[in-house]
Amino acid sequence: MSADADAQEPSGKARFIEALEVPRNARRGFGFGFVFTVAVFVFFIIIPGTNRSQLYYLGLAFVLAVGIGGIVTTVLTARTAYRLSKEL
Repeated sequence: MSADADAQEPSGKARFIEALEVPRNARRGFGFGFVFTVAVFVFFIIIPGTNRSQLYYLGLAFVLAVGIGGIVTTVLTARTAYRLSKEL
């Protein structure tokens, strides 16, 4: 086996990530996190109005979006792993 063949063949980790559909799940998870955060921001900050700087709320919105995105991505990936385990 040559070094060129090894470089072109994906590693075990790459195949594992591909099998679990992690990139697709991450797009869906962080997309949901963003939409959820925008809804929360509009409903609790924009509509009622606030006397404080919106910069603080934007920081909190970022944390909420990343947190929800990570949780949803984890749940979707776990669901994919469970589905794949049933096929074995």
